[in-house]
Amino acid sequence: MANGLTRRQLALAALAATTAMADDTPDYVGPLTGFESKVNPAAFDSVAWVQKLYEDAPLRLTFRAKNKAQAIVWQNELRAKVTDLIGGFPAAKSPLNSQSLEVREYPNYRREKFVFESRPGLGVLAYLLTPKKAAAPLATVLCIPGHGRGVDDIVGIDDKGRDRTVKEGYQFDFAVQVAEQGMAALAIEPLGFGCRRDADARKHGLKQKACEPAAGSALLLGETMIAWRVYDVMRAIDWIESRRDLDAKRIGCMGISGGGTCTLFATALEPRIKAAMVSGYLNTFRDSVFSLPHCIDNYVPGLLKWAEMYDVAGLIAPRPLFAESGENDRIFPVASSKESFARVKKIYEIIGGPAEHDIHSGRHEFNGKKGIPFLKAQLV
Repeated sequence: MANGLTRRQLALAALAATTAMADDTPDYVGPLTGFESKVNPAAFDSVAWVQKLYEDAPLRLTFRAKNKAQAIVWQNELRAKVTDLIGGFPAAKSPLNSQSLEVREYPNYRREKFVFESRPGLGVLAYLLTPKKAAAPLATVLCIPGHGRGVDDIVGIDDKGRDRTVKEGYQFDFAVQVAEQGMAALAIEPLGFGCRRDADARKHGLKQKACEPAAGSALLLGETMIAWRVYDVMRAIDWIESRRDLDAKRIGCMGISGGGTCTLFATALEPRIKAAMVSGYLNTFRDSVFSLPHCIDNYVPGLLKWAEMYDVAGLIAPRPLFAESGENDRIFPVASSKESFARVKKIYEIIGGPAEHDIHSGRHEFNGKKGIPFLKAQLV
């Protein structure tokens, strides 16, 4: 005992004093607080560190061609490299085993719900929206939703499974908009959303994404979620080719956010897609998925050793490309979208073909006011 205090009481007093000192330091943000004069806080910033690593990224296959012949050689080489990096695709196609589930009539279009298998035992849900006043065979636009409830978000279905007449959310039922413009819209459910989620994710409601653990599992298998979703698009085109009312020679692809990711990579790697609209995605890897929090389904191991996002987009040329960006998009910063499109435009100037970029006043959201008419002009 000391001054009548037990060791326990002394320990509690010391703890109280320490707590009081902590309370006197309201700006405490971690173990380096108060030591800023002795260390460089920037040296402990993980994002600042990887930004420096980016400066040394080799980008061995970034676009350097001086003429069209060189550009075509570059496209072939980079397309093969990207295909390899994302994990490749099955060597043989399995039966689609397509089955129609429901057909519903609306004033301006007809909506068919159906399923098919992109791989043995892997089901894909899709909706086909066909305009009533357009003549078959119809130009068809593959519509890929971004993160959210899945394909329901773009075909006019609310979170109770009911039809809605007001276009809501950040995706504004853009598949319905396509059908209203006289083109068929084939909207597919991406792996990890909607009905294509694991049982645990479904317990947490319709908006709970299930990109993880599937996207992480893909990486462990030497593959990527990007490749899995792109292959679903490829098989959807196989399905289009089986339909007499759809024109397989006039296929477009469009998507917002994660759907924009899928659209960009699918169009870069699948020549049957004749035109693309990428919404809320075209940017640099450096200033988007490299530096800001994003879902794991955005990542391709080793890609920056070979190319940036604008190089992948350049694989679409000379096929028409339309990109749109929100002026207030915080996860795909507009300044970097402009920078990326400027690079893409240089590729198009050498290879040829139309490429446009629209900056709308919104945030991370679908706009389509110029993009859908662009697609229509290319396909109809």
